[in-house]
Amino acid sequence: MTAPRPEDGPDSPADDSAPERSTPLFDREMLLQQLGGWRGMVDATLPTVAFVVANGIDGLRTGIWAAVISALLVFALRLARKESIQQAVSGLFAVGVAVAIAAASGQARDFFVLGIVRSLVIGVVLLASIPFRWPLVGVAAEFFAPSHVGSMAGHVMPWNRARRAAGTAEVAPVPEPAPPAADPEPEQHWRDDPRLLRAYAWLTVLWAATFLLRAGVQWVLYRADEVELLGTASVVLGLPLTAVVLVATFWVVARLHRHRAGPPDPAV
Repeated sequence: MTAPRPEDGPDSPADDSAPERSTPLFDREMLLQQLGGWRGMVDATLPTVAFVVANGIDGLRTGIWAAVISALLVFALRLARKESIQQAVSGLFAVGVAVAIAAASGQARDFFVLGIVRSLVIGVVLLASIPFRWPLVGVAAEFFAPSHVGSMAGHVMPWNRARRAAGTAEVAPVPEPAPPAADPEPEQHWRDDPRLLRAYAWLTVLWAATFLLRAGVQWVLYRADEVELLGTASVVLGLPLTAVVLVATFWVVARLHRHRAGPPDPAV
């Protein structure tokens, strides 16, 4: 075993062989906040649930008012909690367009037209990015966590958090680190790495399939004028399916980053 060097101390540079970074370059919570967070995803489903329930009880007009009021309540709660209102504003706008379409046509099923079209467009755009060798999932992943710095190599999946926390419970607190330096330029662009490009392309196909599945199922139910089933499909194929695909994406990208970063340098 190598004896500690005299110059080693609290101010010494971190050992490159350490299994984890003290300050992860990838912040999963930050990414989730950009997507609206788990609470934002749940909030986005409330107007749909309110519309379907109220429409089933007392007709289209009541359903429209229920959707609008629930969207306004979500907006007000975010203001009261001093949280980001970006997701609430976009949700309020989407609900406003949806209820306007339903009110203009007089048919409750038209409340879901905007969501069907949006899912279809997103799915097509995702698929269209693959032949151009710019899979959009790769573009997003490399923006939030560049693979050439291995910033997700130490990514901890949710089911491993408790075990990781138990193993570090007795560790003394670490002083607040200085702001990290800018990420180094990659020796090889991620699009020139066949493994990364292929994996990002398949992840993009997965996300595209998710949106196209949502659009296809809702379109079939729309044609059948099944409003209650439309609402159920909108909720089930929304947050739960998105959560599954998101976790799978984190897992795959973490493995890709370990491949890209390579093994740690041996301790000197």
